[in-house]
Amino acid sequence: MGLDDDAREYHREDPPGKIEISTTKPTNTQRDLSLAYSPGVAAPCRDIDEDLEKAYEYTAKGNLVGVVSNGSAVLGLGDIGAQASKPVMEGKGVLFKRFADIDVFDIELDLNEVGEFVDATAAMEPTFGGINLEDIKAPECFEIEEQLRERVSIPVFHDDQHGTAIISGAALINAADIVDKDIEDLSIVFSGAGASAIASARFYVSLGARKENIVMCDSDGVITTDRDDVNEYKREFANDVEADTLAEAMEGADVFVGLSVGGIVSQEMVRSMAEDPIIFAMANPDPEIGYEEAKEARDDTVIMATGRSDYPNQVNNVLGFPFIFRGALDARATEINEEMKRAAAHALADLAKQDVPDAVVKAYGDQPLQFGPDYVIPKPLDPRVLFKVAPAVARAAINSGSARTDLDMQAYEERLEARLGKSREMMRVVLNKAKSDPKRVALAEGTDEKMVRAAYQMQDQGIAEPVLVGDEESITAIAADLGLDFDPEVVDPKNGDWDHYADRLYELRRRKGLTKNEANEWIHNDTNYFASVMVEEGDADAMLTGLTHHYPSALRPPLQVIGTAPEANYAAGVYLLTFKNRVIFCADTTVNLDPDAETLAEVTKHTADLARRFNVEPRAAMLSYSNFGSVTNEGTRKPRDAVKLMHDDPEVDFQVDGEMQADTAVVEDILEGTYEFSQLDDPANVLVFPNLEAGNIGYKLLQRLGGAEAIGPMLVGMDKPVHVLQRGDEVKDIVNLGAVAVVDAQNE
Repeated sequence: MGLDDDAREYHREDPPGKIEISTTKPTNTQRDLSLAYSPGVAAPCRDIDEDLEKAYEYTAKGNLVGVVSNGSAVLGLGDIGAQASKPVMEGKGVLFKRFADIDVFDIELDLNEVGEFVDATAAMEPTFGGINLEDIKAPECFEIEEQLRERVSIPVFHDDQHGTAIISGAALINAADIVDKDIEDLSIVFSGAGASAIASARFYVSLGARKENIVMCDSDGVITTDRDDVNEYKREFANDVEADTLAEAMEGADVFVGLSVGGIVSQEMVRSMAEDPIIFAMANPDPEIGYEEAKEARDDTVIMATGRSDYPNQVNNVLGFPFIFRGALDARATEINEEMKRAAAHALADLAKQDVPDAVVKAYGDQPLQFGPDYVIPKPLDPRVLFKVAPAVARAAINSGSARTDLDMQAYEERLEARLGKSREMMRVVLNKAKSDPKRVALAEGTDEKMVRAAYQMQDQGIAEPVLVGDEESITAIAADLGLDFDPEVVDPKNGDWDHYADRLYELRRRKGLTKNEANEWIHNDTNYFASVMVEEGDADAMLTGLTHHYPSALRPPLQVIGTAPEANYAAGVYLLTFKNRVIFCADTTVNLDPDAETLAEVTKHTADLARRFNVEPRAAMLSYSNFGSVTNEGTRKPRDAVKLMHDDPEVDFQVDGEMQADTAVVEDILEGTYEFSQLDDPANVLVFPNLEAGNIGYKLLQRLGGAEAIGPMLVGMDKPVHVLQRGDEVKDIVNLGAVAVVDAQNE
């Protein structure tokens, strides 16, 4: 099957289309329905009647956008009409929801007269928090947006105009920076004079470009002041120039902006441009000139952007509209003004200069993504766009007087992060604690690229004071190659006087088979032992390792050197699994092969302490395949005995019970309906597995089949903070465990 047939099947599959309406409140009982509809609904209706702003408090208006179109200018299809445009508008709703958690009603209006379209759309103002105009032909789109902005007090945004303008504007900011040119001095040539071209030219002027430096061409050639065949919108960029054709206009130009048709720019035209040209060839699906052709036309720096996802620097409107509306809705803005659009562009430009998460790199085929000519704007799948652009837009709305509510920006950014998943919400608790009092964290595998990037992020975000352990020359070179603007603290075991570390290691292990020469060798050649002694001696507060080692071999040095805490006999590995509406701590998943009752009890207490560091009040369940004595054998007795030990321990100040089956532990109806005697008031959030095999299998099944996000493994029970990563962990995992280590050290 071809792409067209696949798309037909995708849209046809039951239920047809791509969207549905779902409820956000319980509707299971008669009381639920009486609250949702009659008679309960009358109370909020009366309140809104007295104060219209309460609609944002009682209804979904504040998170609802209308995507409104007449289908008169659908990308690549032209004037196909309202009904035929519906799949596109549904798709727009999918993007709003996927990228910014905004709900959408798509509205297709069979209206082509400007006044009728404006009247119909304006009449829907009570329904929506904002209006996204889509796929409306020029020049009518300009008139419709202008009239609606005057008529309604909610944001109105024609994405075909402003979306391309904002995203390409962000690319222009960074491209000009890379080639060391000022925007106000750029000579800019446009191919195309439709809605997106005119809006882009206006926006570039807003960013600092001079109108007299902009030359715009339509299908009849350069728009000059001598031409009398152009409408009022094109005439805005008519210029007094001698050039008649696009080729003539491009001679000596710094920037080419293509929003027209494919294949109309030749390599000779590119060669005629100024030094280090900037080329935005954004016609879809075929750009005005191909990426390879433009790059091969010259030997100097050519910064090339297209609208295609298979080349660098994709100008994709999904980088803009979901996040711009998110910020506008959350500030309850009355409009999306120029200040808000500029804020979005600058936020995108700034984000492109930051280190790119591994997950984004993987999503794009592991191609290098580093600020430079081939990476001037972020990728659409970068999750950070939400909590960079939306706050910038909201802040601009507040500062410009467009907002109808104020926002605590730090709290707002944290709420946005929570929209991306429960794990981000949970980690924000720990990250904020870490930032309050950063500690020194030794990164034992300091020459690994991921460790260097993690050190940069920890330092940049104020989470920790990272110490990279390894060859200093290699680490410095890696940081430079990555373009990371920081001067990390590096400790090189091969350079310097580390005899006291060797002496300490020998003192700790001499009666366990270690010789003096071996101690000296390990300190200078094994960064895990070096970092372990560093922490044990108090020269660092915490330690991370394991990225390039098998878990047991990475754990061995800190266990031998640092050991468990005085009140602990065992260490254990814990994963935090986050679901949409709950979190679960799973122990032990990495360390103890076949724990006895005492070990299980101790692991449970350590895990409960960890839960509290995440501001979670622990409720622990000792898991088995039996429920409260339904099966009695050696295996079921261990968790049962562990519960008794904890119930008899006056220092245990959290709920714990068992042995119980996994579904009993997590399903409220089973726990309360069948085992009302249980000491758990609510389903468990700490699951303690009876052995390592069960723990490892259990957490991985929950993660993969249950759709949970995992944080960990977090090592508990150590005398000083140590965390052992899993091989292949991403940079965000290292940063997260670094924050956990800092909070551990704060508790020390």
